[in-house]
Amino acid sequence: MANPTFSLPARGATPELKLARKAPKSTDAIVLPLLLGEEGPELPASPLLDDAALRDVLNSLSAVGATGKVCEVTRVPAPAGVTAASVIAVGLGDPEELTDETLRRAAGTVARSLSGLKTVATSLGVFGLAAAVEGIALGAYSYRGIRGESEENNTPAGKVVFVSETKADAEVFDIARITAEAVIFARDLVNTPSSHLYPESYAGILSAEAEAAGLEIEVLNEKALAKQGYGGILAVGQGSARAPRLVRLTWSPKKSKKTVALVGKGITFDTGGISIKPAANMENMVSDMGGSAAVAATVFAAAKLNLPVKVTATMPLAENMPDGLALRPGDVITHYGGITSEIINTDAEGRLVLADALVRASEDNPDYLIETATLTGAQMVALGVRTAGVMGSEELRDRVAATGRNVGEPAWAMPLLEEQEDELKSPVADIRNAHPNRWGGMEFAALYLSRFVGEGIEWAHVDIAGPSYNTSGVHGYTPKRATGVPVRTFLALLAEIAAED
Repeated sequence: MANPTFSLPARGATPELKLARKAPKSTDAIVLPLLLGEEGPELPASPLLDDAALRDVLNSLSAVGATGKVCEVTRVPAPAGVTAASVIAVGLGDPEELTDETLRRAAGTVARSLSGLKTVATSLGVFGLAAAVEGIALGAYSYRGIRGESEENNTPAGKVVFVSETKADAEVFDIARITAEAVIFARDLVNTPSSHLYPESYAGILSAEAEAAGLEIEVLNEKALAKQGYGGILAVGQGSARAPRLVRLTWSPKKSKKTVALVGKGITFDTGGISIKPAANMENMVSDMGGSAAVAATVFAAAKLNLPVKVTATMPLAENMPDGLALRPGDVITHYGGITSEIINTDAEGRLVLADALVRASEDNPDYLIETATLTGAQMVALGVRTAGVMGSEELRDRVAATGRNVGEPAWAMPLLEEQEDELKSPVADIRNAHPNRWGGMEFAALYLSRFVGEGIEWAHVDIAGPSYNTSGVHGYTPKRATGVPVRTFLALLAEIAAED
């Protein structure tokens, strides 16, 4: 068992979220949706203001040039008789084109303008409560990091109250809140510097969380890994002074018809090993455990949501470092389960640790096996930095990709390439971990992983190299650094699977 005393050195801040039938008696601001009408901006009816007050607000918004275009944020003084100091309108665009994702992005955008306010009330939820809740929570997220001095300007609103007069909204609100909390937990893990998050401490953090949540957890240290033959995890971790771990988290409800295996890559820092990466931007490799963070957060959320499906997350954790004991190009390793790999590139290490984890996860004979990893730069070349690539069994592959798009985590189904079968062959081992050219690198990695999935198991591999870590500007409800992708996709999938006959 890992040391449960480890904890995250910093957590991201986000507002407290509340659902109420009526607006609070006193608020710092009211957030309203503003629509793009044919003859100018339109304010829909709101439980927060009467018709006269809405007309006053609309006149003020029009006077300062508000249009209602998507994500436009405009603040005006509250009319007389309203207890709030100001009204903040966020544009939702043409109502005929309004989608949950548009609402989610608009809510995330306006959430960043609420910094420093203590209490805010909003009626954004009338257009979709779940999307509004997720957008506010995720858009307001602020990761302070490890600092000696506070930064008050980055503090999100203290409380956001969603006003709804519909009793049925309570369940919708709770699901959205728990989903957002799961994404935030994944972000916090990924944002933690590798000086504080390494295999042993990571396993300890998950152990403490599992104990608090009542989940089963198994942690294998380097001795147990060696005894049981986890050659891929050990090979990657042997160049680091910080020994690797394998962590398995399980949510096992009393009534579950289906079982789902989740696997997530947990390279807590990736130098590339002997095949060392360029120095520029290497600090972003703190994010190379984004897959493991996503599957861990998903399991904890499944338990909070009491989803009637058994879920086990298998997470291989290692640091890829280039010391005198490090894995070399040309080495041959034996994976858990017996398959041997020739090492062509030590910077193709993620597939080595995932291979062991996939074999172990397959031993549970799950109905579905879904794995995710920040695996290849080729994913970004093929699909850009916001769209995940999904490969695997055709039916599950397509389902995962479609679900991602539906929840606002873009994903696209990609094929396994027949012509790469010969490139996978090695003269000295069963397979090799990299191919000799730059073409189809994302697909080659998936083909490699396919060799470790149990026969007859529906499986999908989700490459999130770009989507899991945002190195460009803030947009919508997506902050810089960790994004928490694909937690919402996985939770939506689990909910669908739980509902299957």
